[in-house]
This record gives sequence, structure tokens and C-alpha cells, in this order.
Amino acid sequence: MTNDINHLLTGVSEVISREELAERLRKSKGKPLNIKAGFDPTSSNLHLGHTVLFNCLRRFQDAGHWVDFVIGDFTGLIGDPSGRDKTRPLLSREEVSANAKTYAEQVLKVLLAERTRIVYNSEWMNKLDATDIIKLASQQTVARMLERDDFKKRFATEQAISIHEFLYPLLQAYDSVVLKSDMEFGGTDQKFNLLMGRALQKHYEMEPQIVLMVELLEGLDGQRKMSKSLNNDIGLTELPTEMYGKLMAVSDELMWRYYAMLSFRSAGEQAKLKQSVKDGSNPRDIKALLASEIVERFHGAAAAKNAEEDFITRFQRNEMPDEMPECEVETKDKTMRLPQLLREAGLTSSSSESMRMIKAGAVKIDGAKVDDVATEIKAGSKNVYQVGKRKFSRIRLKLSK
Repeated sequence: MTNDINHLLTGVSEVISREELAERLRKSKGKPLNIKAGFDPTSSNLHLGHTVLFNCLRRFQDAGHWVDFVIGDFTGLIGDPSGRDKTRPLLSREEVSANAKTYAEQVLKVLLAERTRIVYNSEWMNKLDATDIIKLASQQTVARMLERDDFKKRFATEQAISIHEFLYPLLQAYDSVVLKSDMEFGGTDQKFNLLMGRALQKHYEMEPQIVLMVELLEGLDGQRKMSKSLNNDIGLTELPTEMYGKLMAVSDELMWRYYAMLSFRSAGEQAKLKQSVKDGSNPRDIKALLASEIVERFHGAAAAKNAEEDFITRFQRNEMPDEMPECEVETKDKTMRLPQLLREAGLTSSSSESMRMIKAGAVKIDGAKVDDVATEIKAGSKNVYQVGKRKFSRIRLKLSK
């Protein structure tokens, strides 16, 4: 068992605290520690954004530790308020149960089955009665809950906060008590929830868990976190060709973020790839390396090769010309809506025509179809845009000074 902290913390953006982690590892004397990671099954599929955290968990597993993968089939009925500007719609027990069934299989695409305990928090939550819930709620004040950034913002703008939302951090923290977690992993947006786990463990006279957080991966729009509900995700169960095509549609700028957070290539290798682009290599070829790596990880080498060949074939079948117009479009903002970009680049005569073409499935970015009129393009990106069968342009969206 190797417990080199620098290696274990690869990909971790914040630890509370590193000193406590070192001490916990020392005191364990080689015995496995219990690491908790909880996910509410609010949709049926996990996505690449989730694997940023899974990869960190895998490093701890390789070092001999255990992962308690908590499927929040009870807390999912409430809905995590983290990062929300309004109350989540409540899911039915049937919806949550159906989604939960898919999670166990998907997470084992990354984690080691022999060092993963998959548990459902309904196992202990369903045993709590009204008195237990009241006692649990007594551990925190409304003032403390309103320190939470998303609640604070909603309270200041007079947006509704439902009472049941206050229960969510306490209930998920109770998972850490039941599981006697030594550590808990989560995204940076989960900090309040993770710290609540420490506080509740202290109340139960337990040694508080170490909190480890990872950055959130942006979705295909390059702006918001990857999320199924935002339709900007790349799902783990997507067909290899779909996964490959979506990765090829990532902007040139966002590609490096994906390399940093998803690729297993070393920092040195990634630096060489960046330099090759500066020296004139086509960013599309570098993106293809990433797409092949990710598809191979989840679907195998043969599927990755077939997806690559399929993409090339479709690219050629669309008769994309070697020579095409190039233009720069300036924006004062950090992003521009796709319909406006197409109009300003001269690929359409108006924003309304742009929207019609997008809805009709006649718009592609780097060969990948885009059908969402709300798609936003990030300043600094340079991509090939196609409208219909014959209109092409290599467009750079430039941030005006």
C-alpha cells in the first residue's frame, strides 16, 4: 500500500485538511480507510464530469483504501440545492429507483469492484422516524443554513427556499455518521454539504472526516458545469460514435481543460501537444487523440478505432472542402449565441434563419451536429462551421478590446 500524499492528491483542488489526512494515514498503520462519495440518482446516466472525481477515488483504491459509493435514493427525493437558484422539482420514488439501478454498473467502469461498496442511503434513512429527524434538524440553525451561498443569494433576492431543502445537508451528512467515513470526496460546489458531515460526526463524538474537493468540469457549452439537465454532457453510456463526435465538437480552447481534467497523459506530454499546436499542428488532430483516449477507456480500443474511422468517413462524406473562407467575429462578451455568430459570419442572412437551420439539424461545428439554439460559443474558440450542405467557414470568435 503506497500512501504518497502528493500522488493521492493528484486532481484534488482543496483538502480540509492536508495535515489531518497525513495524520489519519499515519495512524491507520497500513489499514484501509473508508472513503465516501455520494451521488443522487437525479438522472439515469453518469457523465465525464463525474469521472474527474472517480479518477481521484481510483488512486486511493490503488493505494489499498475502500470506497463507499453512496447512491442517494433517499436524499434524491429531496434534491441537492447546491448551485440552484430555485427549488428542484421533486422526483418520484419510482424515478429515483429507476435511475439508481444504472449507477452501480456505470461507476465500476472506473472504480475497482473489489474495493467498492455500493450502498443506498434509504437503507438507514427509512429507519429514521419523525423524532429522529427533529433531533437531527436541531443540530443546525437557520442562520447557519443561510450562510450557504446559494441560500444566501435566494434569500437576498426573495426567491423561495423550501423547508425540506434545509434538511438535505443534514441528511447527506448523516450518511457519513452511519458509514463512519474517514474521508469524503465531492465537487467544489459541495463544500457546505461536506463540511456538514464533519460537524455532524463531531456531534456524534467521531473523528471528523477529511474533506477532499475536485473542480467541476465545464460542459460542451464551455460555460456551465457538465450536467444532463443542461444538455451539455457526454454520458458514459453513450455510443462510442456519439462520445467521439461530442468530444470532437469541443472548442479548441476548452480542449485543453478536458485534457487537464480527463486525460491520463502526463503534464509533460500535454505541454508537448500544446507546443505542437503553436508550431502549426491542426488542433483537430490533437482533439482526435483525446477523443480516442476517452472512448477507448469506456468502450475499448476496437470501439475507439471504429468511432474514429466513422467520424473521418462522415467528415469526408459531407464533402468538407480543404479550402474554405476564414473570418473573425468580435464580441464584447465572453460568449456569443450560435445564431448570432452564424449571422455575423455571413453563413445566414438573419438570426431567425440561423435558428431555423439549427432546429432543422442543418448546422454543424467541426462536423458534429448542433441542434440547440441556445448554444453559446466561447470567445477565443476557432472552429469549422457548416450550414446546410455547401456553406462552410472557419470562424474565430475574438474578444474585442
